[in-house]
Amino acid sequence: MLFNSIHFLIFFPIVAALYFTIKHKYRWIFLLVTSYYFYMSWKVEYTVLLLISTVVTFYTAIAIVKSSNQRLKQFYLWTSIIINVSMLFFFKYFNFVTDSVREFLALFSIQFEPFVLNVLLPVGISFYTFQAISYSVDVYNNKINPERNFGMYALYHSFFPQLVAGPIERAGNLLHQFYEEHKFEYKRVVDGLKLMLWGFFKKVVVADRLAIIVNTVYNNVGDYTGIYLLVGTIFFAFQIYCDFSGYSDIAIGSAQVMGFRLMDNFKRPYFSKSIPEFWRRWHISLSSWFRDYLYIPLGGSKISVPRWYFNLFIIFLVSGLWHGAKWTFIIWGILHGIYMISSPFTKKWREYIVNKVGLDRSTRIHNLFKIAFVFSLVCFSWIFFRANNVHDAFYIISKIFSDFNFEFSAHLLNIGWPTLIIALFSIALLEFVHLIQSHISIREFLDSKALYIRWGILIMIIISILLFGVFEQTEFIYFQF
Repeated sequence: MLFNSIHFLIFFPIVAALYFTIKHKYRWIFLLVTSYYFYMSWKVEYTVLLLISTVVTFYTAIAIVKSSNQRLKQFYLWTSIIINVSMLFFFKYFNFVTDSVREFLALFSIQFEPFVLNVLLPVGISFYTFQAISYSVDVYNNKINPERNFGMYALYHSFFPQLVAGPIERAGNLLHQFYEEHKFEYKRVVDGLKLMLWGFFKKVVVADRLAIIVNTVYNNVGDYTGIYLLVGTIFFAFQIYCDFSGYSDIAIGSAQVMGFRLMDNFKRPYFSKSIPEFWRRWHISLSSWFRDYLYIPLGGSKISVPRWYFNLFIIFLVSGLWHGAKWTFIIWGILHGIYMISSPFTKKWREYIVNKVGLDRSTRIHNLFKIAFVFSLVCFSWIFFRANNVHDAFYIISKIFSDFNFEFSAHLLNIGWPTLIIALFSIALLEFVHLIQSHISIREFLDSKALYIRWGILIMIIISILLFGVFEQTEFIYFQF
């Protein structure tokens, strides 16, 4: 069930209304049933995988606590991790690995025809697998006590707002909230609905309209010169941000309507002044997951410098793999690893250039330069993320740097100027809101205005969605991960 579908627009109000009318002690059962219904609306068979992950994680966590033998504790922990990762590997990476082996052997004229799995990737499996692993590790490290109510844990593992594309919630933040009684509070409900509305705007007005242009360019790279490929890349940067952060806004907002608090997943990432800052602002639930469950166990920063660089490289390599079973995603992850590793190496050179050019004389201009530079690096990496294959990615890069002129026509993109203007205006509006958010919460900003101004803004957003939204029920980009 897509958030941007009529199905969800009917489903959610009914669920929210019934949630507040049901007695508190039965609400978790209702949410569990609705969450499984939400997931089954994609493909019923894949609920089996979700259930297996739930059962394994639940019972191994209890076994970890009951065991007094440290090796046995480790055995139960690794049992949970291996089973969850194995399911992820089987459905997401099996064909990629076997195909990569075939291509490698072909270099030596060795014929190998691997078995191919003709299965669809279960939606959300990367997200709930990482959520399961974090639960097992937190129990093992005595950060949380294992949940004893199987149904309550199953709800944590399948909670529909964040099930298929995050945020990747920790049990310590979310599980206890299912025991709390959430009463209907007008302000909280309205705030949640406002956030959902903004998420819908990001998705159907900005992301899905930009997708028309981006898909046209990236699916026909040989037809375009550098200017079109550059515009397509910049538009993709905003498309993927609005698509994913739009989903997160709808997820966080819908949970808030019912009284649940999910973690923020984005904090204006394109205003970052460095790559490390970008990763503190982009997909925060995943970045913090890698920090806590991979980076720190590998030694964090309390190790030798070469080992620290190696750890950073591994983390971003795994991040690329997490996003998809394609070499383009792996290269994307490696690029960000290189960015992170080279940051301390180039610090003195960057400071020297800034001093020579005189950028440090104006803090505002210097900050704008850093934001533009980081955005350029991120956009360069997005080329690999979006390209259909590695060959296309390098072709796009070569065209941008060797076949660039400023002749541009919207008609060559199979769109009219009005569509392009709407896309540009929506991006400008998005960044204007981000500028406001850099100084004050947008909710506080709206609350400070008169009633007619608040409702006027909300009505304008609704009208914009109805007039300029793309209603083809396009899947969210991160559903493929």
